[in-house]
Amino acid sequence: MNLYWDLFKTFLLLGCTSFGGPVAHLGYFQHEFVEKKKWITSSAYADLVALSQFLPGPASSQVGIAIGQIRGGIPGGILAWFAFTLPSALIMIFFGLGVGLYPEFWNQGVLHGFKIAAVVVVSHAVWSMGVKLCPDKERISIALLALVISIGIGGMFGQLLPILLGGVFGFFFLKKELSLPHSPSGFKISPLYSYTLLVIFFLILFFLPFLANYLQNNSLRIFDSFFRVGSLVFGGGHVVLPLLKEEVVTTGLVSNQMFMVGYGAAQAIPGPLFTFTAYLGTVSTIAPNGIVGGIFCLVAAFLPAYLLIIGILPIWERFRKETWLQQSMSGINAVVVGLLFSALYSPVWTEAIFNRFDFVVFSIGFVLLTFWKLPSWIIVGLCALFGFCLNF
Repeated sequence: MNLYWDLFKTFLLLGCTSFGGPVAHLGYFQHEFVEKKKWITSSAYADLVALSQFLPGPASSQVGIAIGQIRGGIPGGILAWFAFTLPSALIMIFFGLGVGLYPEFWNQGVLHGFKIAAVVVVSHAVWSMGVKLCPDKERISIALLALVISIGIGGMFGQLLPILLGGVFGFFFLKKELSLPHSPSGFKISPLYSYTLLVIFFLILFFLPFLANYLQNNSLRIFDSFFRVGSLVFGGGHVVLPLLKEEVVTTGLVSNQMFMVGYGAAQAIPGPLFTFTAYLGTVSTIAPNGIVGGIFCLVAAFLPAYLLIIGILPIWERFRKETWLQQSMSGINAVVVGLLFSALYSPVWTEAIFNRFDFVVFSIGFVLLTFWKLPSWIIVGLCALFGFCLNF
């Protein structure tokens, strides 16, 4: 029992203090679990991080789930996710209740400031990911192609087609990357349990849409939408934006205004950015909504992360060194940059930058975040303060 309490307490503290997005979260994990508590070796940790980059979904949450499983088996993996996600999920649910149910109490200038903050953070993500994932003309070209297809076609197909093409182009045209770090995982997972999770994942992904349409059930449709987002987003974090927009804004589940306000606010909180889905479920115009809807959508979005990371681990050791897989993933990573650039234009930029004052605030925020390295929550606070002052 002390083991589980220690695990819960450690991840809960990280969930309360881990600002800065998934890359920063992985740094916190490295310090806490490798250097301080020594729950996992540095090489095994590097291997888990590499695996999380190959899978769709929130990378830091997947690594946390795997470490929890190392420490406490199946209950440990679930408990680690719950503790790390709980603080930010509660914040986003209660923020959604405040904005959605009592909009008259909110200063519209502050809400506009949240939108500008979202432009700053997504622009920074495009910049930093572009430098890292598109270091040569081939990958820059793949990112540009993804941008053109995403804007030109739009919709879910406009997201999936570039990912597919990126994998194909990467296989044929990109050079072999450096070998990924390697170390045994340090714990055993029953193959039967892992394969069962993978079967459950694919059953939900491919058959739930048909079941939801056949039964004409809104709850199943909403669960399917958020599950699909968690299943198809490579890169996690900000890359979830275009897919979520397609699933909730174009379908009328959440207005564009409410979507951007919540996304801006999500930049100021610790923990995984995927808890933005809890906010969306809370402010949804279709039941389930409110607190129940927030929990419902949160679980739907994070469930693929658990099913995939635990399901794939036994297979990972066998295929991880294959050259074709590394080259394909390099192409997909470049596509992620293009898709995020597309999202930066619409809905992020078009919903927030209306005049020269907005542009000045964005520019200041971008410099402070990118070059002065200020925490994102400070940037959000400054943008909100600007909006508040401008409203008077």
